[in-house]
Amino acid sequence: MNIEVVYGNIVKQPDADALVNSANANLRLGSGIAGAIHTAAGPELEEFCKPFAPLAFGKAIITPGFKLPNPWVIHVRAASYINHDEPEQVLKDALESMFLVAKANGIRSLAMPAIGTGVFKFPPTLAAAITAEVLRRHSEQGSTLQWVRICVANPEMKSVYANALGTSAETHGI
Repeated sequence: MNIEVVYGNIVKQPDADALVNSANANLRLGSGIAGAIHTAAGPELEEFCKPFAPLAFGKAIITPGFKLPNPWVIHVRAASYINHDEPEQVLKDALESMFLVAKANGIRSLAMPAIGTGVFKFPPTLAAAITAEVLRRHSEQGSTLQWVRICVANPEMKSVYANALGTSAETHGI
């Protein structure tokens, strides 16, 4: 599995089979990544999500991409770092759920954000380390995913994720 870290807009990744949404409990239009994905996908996405809400901590579901160029959106729910007793475990569980959903649906490529680092206030270095650990484990065990692109909001976050993956280069083969 090839892992790439880019400074870029997650909804502008047309070559990915799926985008990963760092979702809120109600799977609704929100701020940050959830807002960008829902806005780009159109109102059909929020309507489609209603029967699946509330999404439990650490879980993932898949929906169509609607107006996105990507066929699928995998919604994962991290925990509030400040308000949850075990936010690290919830982030790990969300990433594991993302892999299970991707495998079950034949997803070969996905673009994901720095899950939990926005409104959920996860410290970027810790979130990057957890993400790198889970990605590395799945890569070593053999994954159906050919590539994962981590899309981050600024050059500093790109550096944090690249460092967690063990290299400063843009493309990472783990």
